[in-house]
Amino acid sequence: MPVGHDAHRWSTFHGERTLVVAARTVTSTVRVLETLPALLRGDSRVTVVFAHDPTSAFNAGVLELLHAAGCRVAPWEQLGHISPDLILSASENIDVPEGDCPVLVLPHGVGFQKRVPDSRSSRERLSGVVPDSLLESGRAWLAVSHPAQEEQLLATHPKAAGRTLLVGDPCFDELIASRTRRKAYRQALGVADDQRLVMVSSTWGPTSLLGSHPDLLPRLLARLPCDEARVGAIVHPNVWSAHGAWQLHNLQAAALDAGLLLMPPIHAWRSALVAADVLVGDHGSVTLYGAATGTPLLLAAFGHEAVPGTAVHSLAAVAPRIDPRGDLRQQVEDVVREHTPQRYATVAAQAFAEPGHALARLRAALYQLLKLPEPASPPPASLVLPVPDPPATPVTSWQVTCDVTGDSTTPTVTVHRVPAAVTAYGGARPESSTCFTHLACADDERDLRLTESASVLVRRDPAPTPVGALRWIEDTLTRLPGSLLAASSVRGSNCLVGLRDGRVVEVAVTGPAMDPCLPTAVVYACLRAGLALDDAQVTLRIGEVRDEDVVLRLRPTLSPG
Repeated sequence: MPVGHDAHRWSTFHGERTLVVAARTVTSTVRVLETLPALLRGDSRVTVVFAHDPTSAFNAGVLELLHAAGCRVAPWEQLGHISPDLILSASENIDVPEGDCPVLVLPHGVGFQKRVPDSRSSRERLSGVVPDSLLESGRAWLAVSHPAQEEQLLATHPKAAGRTLLVGDPCFDELIASRTRRKAYRQALGVADDQRLVMVSSTWGPTSLLGSHPDLLPRLLARLPCDEARVGAIVHPNVWSAHGAWQLHNLQAAALDAGLLLMPPIHAWRSALVAADVLVGDHGSVTLYGAATGTPLLLAAFGHEAVPGTAVHSLAAVAPRIDPRGDLRQQVEDVVREHTPQRYATVAAQAFAEPGHALARLRAALYQLLKLPEPASPPPASLVLPVPDPPATPVTSWQVTCDVTGDSTTPTVTVHRVPAAVTAYGGARPESSTCFTHLACADDERDLRLTESASVLVRRDPAPTPVGALRWIEDTLTRLPGSLLAASSVRGSNCLVGLRDGRVVEVAVTGPAMDPCLPTAVVYACLRAGLALDDAQVTLRIGEVRDEDVVLRLRPTLSPG
């Protein structure tokens, strides 16, 4: 809305009350943007002004976020020209202008669970608590999600007595309501039904997961075969804001090339958390949200700044720890096998009181502070989270390990694939008479060193005809003389694999359509093991996921011309 002493001259809408949203960090601004529309839906009595407080070390991205949401933003210094009836923020550290209007502070995480650096001094302070001067003025109201948070607050800040409002946690309510859409979220993220989604969550600071173990993401991707698991990351917005997307992408380049699902710093992390099969976390709020919604959890870090007696501190006492240098695959399998849905029910009950009513209670509190009757419409309910956009780029090269078992008439080839970008982080096995490893590259691999070193080259998109597939195979083997095999699937048909000696193997596979790299691995393994390539029946075992029947047949080489 227009701001200034003559703003009424330029305004189309004239409300009875003015609500100022104070935006200071991305984290706190997102929380308000995700909550406020449901509270004020369709109410012309309330005029909303967004004001940007630029004093935070994590202010980068706030203006872009507000503009992307369609908000008109007033500079902080213009607040003196506004007479707000209520200031709303999810940042406790805003520089509140003088006046007598109430200030409602929403939590931007779960309770008062962490000590953070104080921007006004060299000391630390309790996250989520406004300065004592604002409490003394009688203007501040702190929304809490559990009565225990009020008790904790009074023990350290007696001046907060009578200044809390028990409303619940809208974010937690959304996570619970969205569990029915879990399959849709997984599909949107590209996670197959037989794959496990391992989400890694890191808060900010040196004791966070990424601060303590910056190489954990590529290590997980190196140890969890990509046909069996996907790995994603939820990184606190303060990391993005302080270091920038470029720095984060550069530090995690290997993981991103290996298919890491790096969730954007706003909104989409919630649906990714619902989709997760396992959460690897730290002392941040996302870890507590995941555990409270029933997700198996492994703690990779836990900072000293976590406050004793809080729910997240209780979580640390009962959650298993991950050994970043140990067998990561086995640790993930163990936590899934040993988990029970109610494992963290006590912790959840300590953090979230009466879930399912947060928006209704928050609307009632908001209108009470605005001194307006609530709208006649029913109280808002938590909406199901939207489907996220897939944040990963396709993997273009793999280290493929094939184990050949069984006799020569009915062999089984077990295939494990790991993205080539993370092979330096371990997981490779030595070759033997029944174990063979090769590098496979798709035709869109950008690193020519990998392409020129690959034993197997695969066309990503199916060829329209067998003739087109054979032409591509011949051209590829000619162009890259170091390769042993080149393969292309044919649209609506089987996969053709060309050998360096001129033979062509047609591979028919049961089950759903699959990446041609997998049936080509069967041909490679049979060739290395000296097994038949014509009229041969082989079982393809895709890691620990599933088995498919494969039939190999030698076919005449067609002349591409």
